[in-house]
Formats: sequence, structure tokens, C-alpha cells
Amino acid sequence: MRNLVTSLLEHERIETTLAKAKELRGEADRMITLAKKGDLHARRQALAFIQDKQVVYKLFAEIKDRYLDRNGGYTKITKLRYRKGDAAPISVIELVGRVEAKGTSKKKSKTQKAMAKVKGLMPGQAKKEGAKGENES
Repeated sequence: MRNLVTSLLEHERIETTLAKAKELRGEADRMITLAKKGDLHARRQALAFIQDKQVVYKLFAEIKDRYLDRNGGYTKITKLRYRKGDAAPISVIELVGRVEAKGTSKKKSKTQKAMAKVKGLMPGQAKKEGAKGENES
């Protein structure tokens, strides 16, 4: 459970089985509550459980500030699918209000891809060629 809490606080979103996610919710909420206290004793208690100084620093420096006005419910569990091998329910547990990674770009929707195919263009060229065609007329 310590490794799951550490991974959740480090990555702010992990994929695991539903039973582990439900158990993890209570431990993660407890660590965030310790961070909200912010004193030395709470930091030492968090270090005794998490055992990764960088994650504890992130918890007390960054994550704590997001939940100062919240009285609980710091995590959200979303059911995804069933695992193929043993049919265990797989879910995602994530911190509520987490910041998305800046390097990720959203994929184009199916309708955008279909429109690009109708025009005879590659999906990335739809905007570039459309602007050139208007200027030539």
C-alpha cells in the first residue's frame, strides 16, 4: 500500500484494480490531511509511511495548497474495464483537481479525421491546405 500511495502522489493518477483503489483512497486521503496540518510531526509521520523524500516534499509543497479549502474527498475512482486474464475490474484513481501534463496534446476527433479524408488531405494538413485554397480563388 505504501508503494501505491507513493505512486499516486508522485504521478497524481494511476491505474490499478478496483479493490486496491478503494483501499488506497483512505491512505491517500490520510496523507493529504497530514500535509494540510503542515507541522513537523505531520511531516515525520508522512515520511514514515511514504519513504520517498521527493514525494513528501511535493505533497507538502504543491499538493497541499490545492486542498486547503476542501474537507475530504481528495481522490476520484473511475472504472475502466475488466482485465483479460482474470476478469478483475480495472480502474483509475486520480487526485481531484490535478493539473494535466503540459506536453500532452489532444488527439483529433473522428469527425475531424473524416472531414480531412473527404477533402483528400492528411489529418494534419486540413488547416494548411484550406487556407491556401481560399487565397488562390
